[in-house]
Amino acid sequence: MTTETSATGPAGKALDGIRVLDMTHVQSGPSATQLLAWLGADVIKLEAPSGDITRRQLRDVPDADSLYFTMLNCNKRSITLNTKTERGKELLTELIRRSDVMVENFGPGAVDRMGFTWERIRKINPRLVYASIKGFGEGPYTDFKAYEVVAQAMGGSMSTTGFEDGPPTATGAQIGDSGTGVHLVAGVLAALFQRERTGRGQRVNVAMQHAVLNLCRVKLRDQQRLAHGPLAEYPNEDFGDEVPRSGNASGGGQPGWAVKCAPGGPNDYVYVIVQPVGWQPITELIGRPELADDPEWATPEARLPKLNKMFQLIEEWSSGLPKWEVLEKLNAHNIPCGPILSTKEIIEDQSLVANEMVVSVPHPERGEFKTVGSPLKLSDSPVEVKRSPLLGEHNEEIFVGELRLGDEELRLLKSNGVI
Repeated sequence: MTTETSATGPAGKALDGIRVLDMTHVQSGPSATQLLAWLGADVIKLEAPSGDITRRQLRDVPDADSLYFTMLNCNKRSITLNTKTERGKELLTELIRRSDVMVENFGPGAVDRMGFTWERIRKINPRLVYASIKGFGEGPYTDFKAYEVVAQAMGGSMSTTGFEDGPPTATGAQIGDSGTGVHLVAGVLAALFQRERTGRGQRVNVAMQHAVLNLCRVKLRDQQRLAHGPLAEYPNEDFGDEVPRSGNASGGGQPGWAVKCAPGGPNDYVYVIVQPVGWQPITELIGRPELADDPEWATPEARLPKLNKMFQLIEEWSSGLPKWEVLEKLNAHNIPCGPILSTKEIIEDQSLVANEMVVSVPHPERGEFKTVGSPLKLSDSPVEVKRSPLLGEHNEEIFVGELRLGDEELRLLKSNGVI
């Protein structure tokens, strides 16, 4: 991919010149630092000599980094360092001094216990943006161990996902981990922008529970609306004092539902939204044109009490057609809709390949693998997804080439377990 050229010369990348010390692991932190790397930052992934645990988790190729790791750590450099040793702490101090951003997602207080409190870090480097992901904010949950679905459970997602007569349900979207990572990126970029004015770095904290809650704000909207009576746009018949699970209802101003299509496989569905303007063409498509003018069906207010019946009528039509044919017929009338795409369909979707959202990346140990490309499209900062680093691949490049350690010291650090 060629670099765009502006009127003043090569545009480069948005975060050219920004050094990120990445002390994160698993998913929430690495998802954030990968986005920063895609935006052009030099991201140095600092790992214990044993490596990020996800290098070995869910392996599909023996003795090679897992897809879990490779898909979250593209475009980074890797060094190893045992920060529990005295020499390790000295080298970490130097890395902090040379960085613009430091990111970590250890348990509460872990970095402090290493001897690197915020007070000490800001003395080492007053311009550093120190960003942290934790499970929860200050309070009774602070020391709870946080995982993806725990964050979904405690942020409002699970209680409002699923069907009314079923249990709370997790969403397949990783809103607890990667959702928090995106929030952290916003905080880091804002802090870097403010540093341009103040010359000072600052702390950036994002809790996983808080990020999930931010993504569930419409459910808190509806919690307050319940004080004024049932929520008409929900298909539920009974309402208590909390927002119910409402299946595939849109929960918005326009009702929507996933309707079955032929031949009836697990993902043979199309999601349809019925706008007021779309009702008349829908009645034509489903072979019930008389409903367009029927007072019992003609207006949104008349249809709201019988959303289940309305979508049942649509499904009686759609269930006899393949989803792509249903999609074509609905789109011909400008009716908002979309097919339920399986993971297989997504990874093979040529439009996503053309948009560089599904990309193929060569890897020296596992061969070529597919990963998700950058959803952030900047005209002057194009992204080329590069493979994740091997463990400690850049030790010599950084410790010798940048920190000016001698080859003999590097050898001793390795034999002594410091790197």
